Amino acid sequence: MGEETALYGTVARMTLKPGSEAQIMKVMEGTEAGRDGHIATYVMKSDSDANIHFVTTIYESKSAYKAFADSPEQSQRFLQLRELLAAEPDWHDGEVVHQSVKVASGTR
Repeated sequence: MGEETALYGTVARMTLKPGSEAQIMKVMEGTEAGRDGHIATYVMKSDSDANIHFVTTIYESKSAYKAFADSPEQSQRFLQLRELLAAEPDWHDGEVVHQSVKVASGTR
């Protein structure tokens, strides 16, 4: 098998329980440590429904993403996250086929 070069990740649509946004952001804080190959994570809040969030996480390869997604630490984190969601997330994993980054942005 050849060396992987393609970026890979997931986009998830999450329906939060009302009032759980701050708790969810706290669960997601500090998750960069130990995430080999992690490039970026973005969370967007829907304009049409503040309880709908879209999470995009990008890794340097499919194998790096799968190692993270299948790790016991992520499984534990997901259980914490799931308690704050109104429904199961809608996941879409795949290879990044285009990227355009103008400016790296910090967290707010």
